[in-house]
Amino acid sequence: MEKQISNKRLTKVQVLIMAIAAGVCVANVYYNQPILKDIASSFGVSEGEAGSISVLTQVGYGFGLFFLIPLGDKINKKKLILSLLGCLFCLLMLMTFSQNIVEVWILSVAIGIVTVSAQVILPLAASIDRVTTGQTVGNIFTGILIGVLGARVFSGYIAEWLGWRYVYGFSAVMILIVSGLLKIYLPNVKNDFDGYYLELLKSTLEQLKRFSLLREASLIGGLLFGVFCSFWTTLTFHLSGAPFNFESDTIGMYGFVAIVGALMAPVFGKLADRGNSQRSLTIAVSLVIVSLVIAKIASSSAIAIAVAVLLLDIGVQAIQVTNVARIYTLDAQSNSRINTVYMTTYFIGGAVGTSIGLLCWNLGGWNLVTWQMLVFTLIGFIIIVRPKITPVKTNK
Repeated sequence: MEKQISNKRLTKVQVLIMAIAAGVCVANVYYNQPILKDIASSFGVSEGEAGSISVLTQVGYGFGLFFLIPLGDKINKKKLILSLLGCLFCLLMLMTFSQNIVEVWILSVAIGIVTVSAQVILPLAASIDRVTTGQTVGNIFTGILIGVLGARVFSGYIAEWLGWRYVYGFSAVMILIVSGLLKIYLPNVKNDFDGYYLELLKSTLEQLKRFSLLREASLIGGLLFGVFCSFWTTLTFHLSGAPFNFESDTIGMYGFVAIVGALMAPVFGKLADRGNSQRSLTIAVSLVIVSLVIAKIASSSAIAIAVAVLLLDIGVQAIQVTNVARIYTLDAQSNSRINTVYMTTYFIGGAVGTSIGLLCWNLGGWNLVTWQMLVFTLIGFIIIVRPKITPVKTNK
């Protein structure tokens, strides 16, 4: 029997299942990062061609965010989520049996597009829990972050012992399991938007005009996620070369370090609920700057890189949770559209960061990549600390 929600709070079981499902789903965007070298060897292509897989997956995710997530304000979110998960299962099975790099590129885009169901779960939770939005979002986002970071550990080990194709096969099985759980426990919520699809997309773009806070949060989020993706994509190549020469499973171990940072997400969500978002953002971006300085000056130390991974992930994830908690206070009736604007910008930033990171890697290696990441982070820092203008809501 499907669970119906009549109050304004989610149960702990529902939050837990939503967090697990969101993490299992979004992990599919990141499975490829530690196994790019394995995929390149499998098809006999260059590192640059294999690196395009990460870019294409993130571009697909960006398209899915803009064209699919606004539907969460128009149609039943539960049906939308389950439909996307069904498509994802089919695509993962096709990826498992892909025959050449072109198929992998095409499937990577498609997987990115339908993996956006996690971004329907977040606004669904925020629209139900109006009292402790930051904490609830923080808890679910912890699941997302563990999925993002654990994906590297999982794919690294599976690829090392069984082969990279098994990564996608096991993921398909997990998608089936969480789909069953969501079918039982995911709440149904009435939507208020009754216009046409094109009107929905137009209204999504209008959210940028409505809220200066949304514009600021989107820009900060895009810049710092660009740093995050640039770091993790090129870190694979950095650790697989001299002086480390690590294999995929060892590289994946760095994901364990990063998961510790993900566990801090609810803490920063609570800070946002208490109105301390400015302080949270300032601390977070400072941690990212420190982590990049460590990664630059101690680039040949495995321990130093681990410390940099920890600080970077705490900082970037804190920025994300704080931004998401802030934007969900703007207009509960438009949460999916607001989330679309933010997350589309966020993942476009990730795709840009990955592309520029790969370019910098090819031109100047780890040294140039760390300079690029520092520039992105400093721009974000300037935006955060500059004098703020009070956001104005309109009646659109």
